Amino acid sequence: MNLFNPDQIMASYLASGEKKVISPVWRLLLLGILAGMLTGFGSAVTNTATHAIDNVSVARIIYGLLFPFGLGMAILLGGELFTGNCMLPICVLEGKASVWGMLKNWLWVYTGNFLGAGLLAAGCAFFGQLEFSNGGLALHTLKVATTKCSLPFANGVVLGLFCNILVCIGVLCAISAKDTTGKILASYLPIAFFVICGFENSVANMYYIPAGLFAKSIPKYAELAAQNGLNTDMLTWSNYLLRNLLPVSLGNLLGGLAVGLLMWLCYLRWKPDTSKAG
Repeated sequence: MNLFNPDQIMASYLASGEKKVISPVWRLLLLGILAGMLTGFGSAVTNTATHAIDNVSVARIIYGLLFPFGLGMAILLGGELFTGNCMLPICVLEGKASVWGMLKNWLWVYTGNFLGAGLLAAGCAFFGQLEFSNGGLALHTLKVATTKCSLPFANGVVLGLFCNILVCIGVLCAISAKDTTGKILASYLPIAFFVICGFENSVANMYYIPAGLFAKSIPKYAELAAQNGLNTDMLTWSNYLLRNLLPVSLGNLLGGLAVGLLMWLCYLRWKPDTSKAG
């Protein structure tokens, strides 16, 4: 068979998680920056590809077609992504990791993701990438960021939960494959599903919202927003941190825990005793 079964998938994740929690801080930070930037590239390309499309359904489909390759690259290169690492409690439950090791991983990977995506957002905003369509891409970036900063807290949690159920399923499906093509394709559909549905991913939003915030600080783009009747009052750093990043990250964590706990219960905690078979 050209794939691993669920028991083998969980054994592989345990082995990988055991290494993740003992990795030095510098390695977690650098691989976190890498994964954050790769995810940010996925966010940047979706904004660029859809900024002039008015049909929402068509735009969402294009988002779904393009965005998953960012995660695919992160998986292939061993990038550290907070959303995927939300399943690390599996390793704690199996005695393969300490709670402190898991928390250390989350802290530095999250920080790295934030830095990687944020650096990309700053580069795109301040060095001309948002100039497409005479600033039309900047206007679209401002719209996306403003909408995300206007989410009610509960919506952010629930949409974040749904998102990371699919992200973690995508990660596990990628582990099931034995070659590059299989890993990309196995993770592709779960990621495409969450993107098309508009669920919220904390790492993707580390690009989407800072890019909008940086664009807002540029007079030309702020004036363009005003001319097009876009009210960006909700687009502030405090709203980003408290109305989006906090609830979405919480939802992502809950989604990862849900998938991890289900897989642990079914394939690790209550494994059938086959020693007496026959």
